[in-house]
Amino acid sequence: MDKVSGRLTVFFEDPFWVGIFECISDGKLSACKVTFGAEPKDYEVYDFVLKNYYQLRFSPAVATDVKETGRNPKRIQREVRKQVQNIGIGTKSQQALKIQQEQLKIERKTVSREQREAEKQRQFELKQQKRKEKHRGR
Repeated sequence: MDKVSGRLTVFFEDPFWVGIFECISDGKLSACKVTFGAEPKDYEVYDFVLKNYYQLRFSPAVATDVKETGRNPKRIQREVRKQVQNIGIGTKSQQALKIQQEQLKIERKTVSREQREAEKQRQFELKQQKRKEKHRGR
């Protein structure tokens, strides 16, 4: 049976509050970055997760090692306190987000190139049409 775990880290990245969704399944980590703007309340974050989780665009999966966490409540509390004090996101998440950013960049470049070429072709055809209209004898 496959084990899937998720984590949301919310932190302040000047000038906005940012959330990093991390999803680990089959030993692969994928991440998604969400900008909240003003500091979100707990119920706002919960509402956002309920409404928008399936519309999030996660990055391509990056291989990672999955650690089994202990169930000792004091240990869990210490880990949570350490994570809250730790500012920023993990390096695996950063790698996953960087891959996603590069893919989106390539996608944007191809779309803009196609638009530019289509506009150039349209201008050329318009110029040719005007030229033909000039040469019609009246």
